[in-house]
Amino acid sequence: MDRPELLIPAGNLEKLRTAVLYGADAVYTGVEGLSLRAKQAEFTMADLAEGVREAHHQKVKVYAALNIFAQNSDLQLVTARIGDLAEIGVDAVIVSDPGILRIVRKTKPHLPVHLSTQANTTNSEAVRFWKEQGVSRIVLARELNLEEIARIGAEVPQIELELFIHGAMCMTYSGRCFLSAYLTGRSSNRGECTHPCRWEYALTERSRPEEPLILEEDGRYSYILSSKDLRMIQYLPQILTAGVSSLKIEGRMKTVYYVAVVTRTYRWALDAAFKNPDGYRCRPEWLAELDKVSNRGYTTGFYLKNKGNDSINSEQSYRQTHGLAGTVLQYLPTERKILVELRNRLVAGDETELLLPETTIPLESGKMADEQGNLLAEGHNGYRVRFPVEQEVPVGAVLRRRITNVSPDKR
Repeated sequence: MDRPELLIPAGNLEKLRTAVLYGADAVYTGVEGLSLRAKQAEFTMADLAEGVREAHHQKVKVYAALNIFAQNSDLQLVTARIGDLAEIGVDAVIVSDPGILRIVRKTKPHLPVHLSTQANTTNSEAVRFWKEQGVSRIVLARELNLEEIARIGAEVPQIELELFIHGAMCMTYSGRCFLSAYLTGRSSNRGECTHPCRWEYALTERSRPEEPLILEEDGRYSYILSSKDLRMIQYLPQILTAGVSSLKIEGRMKTVYYVAVVTRTYRWALDAAFKNPDGYRCRPEWLAELDKVSNRGYTTGFYLKNKGNDSINSEQSYRQTHGLAGTVLQYLPTERKILVELRNRLVAGDETELLLPETTIPLESGKMADEQGNLLAEGHNGYRVRFPVEQEVPVGAVLRRRITNVSPDKR
């Protein structure tokens, strides 16, 4: 059994660096104007070139997503970007549109191509078809179970398979959704989804429009279109048995805090599962870590055939117990302190922790000081503060704080 890679989302250069620091084997990025995420989660070509250089220095691969469904007006940009990506040295491009695939194969035939889950590949014959078109890896459709995935892997072993194992899931499973385009004029298939499936809805009967049926159990709306988030950390041995080459985390729009926590937690778990799959036990502290990032409750999706659909529709909005406090700018060895840029308000007395790749260190927020050494009662976004830490700390390490009543925008 080959060791699968841990593939982490990188919405910008800072998140790429965070993913590399906390244990990613590979990252995937958006290419400006051509990926299925908003512009704030796309790399400029200059940043992508720098990201590839830094990632490759750490032996981490970089895959670039060009997975929009292109229109004719996009094709000139597509062709130019493919040339740029080949020159930059990305390890593969991720596509869903056959036309984009054809351009890649025609202009840069040696550039590896991964097929996006948007292509909705659900069977062995489809896998064979895409292999014949020059695709080297397929991100299978989300609606397959592990038994079906294992069968596809056994029948077409010459191609790599990739699965999502954690993160938000689109209500349309593989993402071919028109709800945003219909309601807001912004198409999810053009990277502009407004996530209307997360909105609050009530069901009404035509002759009684003033009497909505609110689907609720606890006084809140039921989010009948909004899936719970995927979490497969408890079932990694079953995934390894299915013969998958890459395990993918969702979340290019999420914060560096999300990237840090999810990357290191799955790094720990995947290493343990690969080392001893028969003796693997998901540790309670790993589950607790994943509860400390923004989520809408967790599900195993369609992967477990006999488990059934464990409430794919969530009855709640986002929940979160901890959030980003700041990131480390520098370790000051003579002072045994870290210099931190705060990213949110931090008050002396707040429960604060420093996340390292291998461990978590509690910090005394009451010892937060400015650069002149003056203790601070509170700090705000952009403040540069210091904390005493005995051991060396890498640049980019994340600080978190316990929070309450956080809104989805602060995840």
